[in-house]
Amino acid sequence: MPLRRHLLIIRRQQRRLILHNLLNTTLFSFIHYFKPITPFLRQQRGCLFSQPLFASGGRIRFARAFFCFVVRVKLWQVRILQISSARTFGGGERHLVDLCRELTNRGHQIFVALRPTNEWQERLDFIPPENFLYVSIRNSFGMFSAKKIGRFIEKEQIELVHAHVARDYLAASIAVRTVKMAKFVLTRHVVFPLKPFHRFALRNVEAAIAVSPPVGEQLKRIFPAHKVKIIPNGIAIADNYDKAGLAEEFRAFHNIPPDIPLIATIGELKLLKGQRDFVLAANEVKKRFPECFFVIAGMDHTIDKRFRRELKRLVRVFGYEDSFVWLDWLDDITPLIAAADIFVSPSHSESFGLAILDAMAIGTPVIATATDGAKELISEENALVPIKDPIALAEKICWFIGHEEARTQLGVMLRANAVEKFRLDQMIDATEDLYLKICQKSEPPA
Repeated sequence: MPLRRHLLIIRRQQRRLILHNLLNTTLFSFIHYFKPITPFLRQQRGCLFSQPLFASGGRIRFARAFFCFVVRVKLWQVRILQISSARTFGGGERHLVDLCRELTNRGHQIFVALRPTNEWQERLDFIPPENFLYVSIRNSFGMFSAKKIGRFIEKEQIELVHAHVARDYLAASIAVRTVKMAKFVLTRHVVFPLKPFHRFALRNVEAAIAVSPPVGEQLKRIFPAHKVKIIPNGIAIADNYDKAGLAEEFRAFHNIPPDIPLIATIGELKLLKGQRDFVLAANEVKKRFPECFFVIAGMDHTIDKRFRRELKRLVRVFGYEDSFVWLDWLDDITPLIAAADIFVSPSHSESFGLAILDAMAIGTPVIATATDGAKELISEENALVPIKDPIALAEKICWFIGHEEARTQLGVMLRANAVEKFRLDQMIDATEDLYLKICQKSEPPA
C-alpha cells in the first residue's frame, strides 16, 4: 500500500476516534439529567431500541436516542391553532380537549382560540396561558375576528388552523387566506348540512373531517370527495373497570337499592335529545316494572330552563317524582353508566354519540333510537328503536329488563366493538397523520 494512502486511512481513523470521544464526553454530563425521560424516548416512534440505554455502551445508544429525539421534534412538530367559539361544554368540546391533550403529549405546539365567555377553559389547563387567543365569533361572517386570528397566526408562526364549530369556519378560512402561511382544516361534529355558500367560501380548506360516515356524506355535497376525511371519535378505554364497586357507590349515594332496575340517559336537556320521549317511555315501563328507577343527567343551557321544568312537570303529572334522579353535567359519568342496567339514547338526531360510546366502553347495555350516529356504533339491530317512538322504546326497555342474559351479552358485544374501533389513540393517530401530510412534515420511521 502506498505510504500516502496509508497515512490517509490513519488520519480518517483518528478523526473518527476524536469525534467518538468528543460525543461521549459531551453527552456524559447530560446522561444523569436526561435519564428520567428515557422511557419516553423509547416509546416514541423513531426512538426505539432493543437494549437498555444505560447498559454496556449505553452512552452511544443514549446519544443516538437523544439526537433522534431532537431531529424528531424538528421534523415532526406542528404548530396548531384549534378554534372553538362554543360557550358551553359538550361532545364537540370534549373531542377538542382530548385532541389537544394527546397532541401536546406527542410534542406538538398547541394554541387554542376560545370565546371570552366560554365556560370550559379549565379543561385545557395543560396548555400555557400565553397559548390562548380570546376572540368573539358571533356568526359566520366574523370579519373582525378573522383579522385578529390572522394576526395571531403571524405572531405565533402557526402552521395549521383547525376549526370545530360551523360559525368559526369562515373566520378561520379568511384568516388563513390573509396571512398565507398556514393550512386550514375543519371538523364537522353534527350531521346537519352546511349551507351552499360554504362550497365557495371555504375553497381553501385542505381537509374536512367528518366524525362519522353520515356526516361525511353531507360534507361531500359541499367539498370535493378527496378532501373529506372520516375520522371517528374515540375515547380512552381502560383495560379493566371496577364496575361493581362504581355501581355500588353511585346507588348508595342516591339511595337506589342494588337490586332495582336502573335506566339512565345522558345529554344536554333539549328537545332534539329526546328526553321527553324518555319520560313518556318511563311511564309505560313503570306500569310493568313499578320498582324501576330512572336517571336523567344533563344541563338545560337556556336562560329560563324551560325544557327542564317541562320534563319535571311531566314526571310530576305521572306521579313518579320519587323514581327519578336529576343530575347536572357530570365531569365523570363512569359511576352512573356503571350503575345503570340499561343506558338509553332517545335522541332525534345524533352524528356520533359519545355518551353511547362511554356506555359501550364500560360494558353497559345500550338501547338507542336509530339515528345515523347510533347505527354506526351499534351493529345489533335488536338494540335500536324508531326515532320519536316512546312506546317502542318502552317495549324494548321492558324486554331487556326481563332478559338478563341477553342484556349481559349485549354489553359484552358493545364493549368489544368499542375497544376494536373507537379508541382514543386511533382517533389521534389518524388526525396526526392528516396534519403531517397537509403540512408536508416528515416523520421518523417506526
